[in-house]
Amino acid sequence: MYFAALLARTEDGWEASDTDLDDVETLSDLTDLAHEASVDDDTVLVLIEQEGAWFGVVRVDGEEDPRIYVSDAAAAARSSYGEILLTDELLGRDPGDDADLDALDLDGTEDGEPDASSSDDEDDAAPSADAAPSGPIGDSAVLVDLGVTVKELLALESGDALGEIAEVLGVAEVLETVR
Repeated sequence: MYFAALLARTEDGWEASDTDLDDVETLSDLTDLAHEASVDDDTVLVLIEQEGAWFGVVRVDGEEDPRIYVSDAAAAARSSYGEILLTDELLGRDPGDDADLDALDLDGTEDGEPDASSSDDEDDAAPSADAAPSGPIGDSAVLVDLGVTVKELLALESGDALGEIAEVLGVAEVLETVR
């Protein structure tokens, strides 16, 4: 089960709104959604969680590039919403890496040449370099100036991480109204 909410900072505190991500296909779409919720280009947090598996925080401050934190990249990679957050830049890949896939043979080698590192036992094969790493990825300092330390963010369990973040921000009740 997924939950997504926008928290927009205003002069009077934080305003929360439930967010439908059905029409969001890219990080750019998500950033545009955050900009629409922004008051005077102030901070907007997009909080996304897949219950028990992973959570993500996207922070948009005015026209700056979004800052992203994902609690478990491997779990998020198996999720359509998680894939939105796991950009090439975040994963440390060159944006053009996928363009060369057409040049690969079905076994993943170029021109049908055997892969020198392949073994006879497919189960023992190492994960692809493009695979999302297990564990946290992104800007772990994304919420430091709002009161959530790097250590606290990294220690959050996926169960109710968004509730704990909201508690530190002082908006737990506001978040619960849209949950």
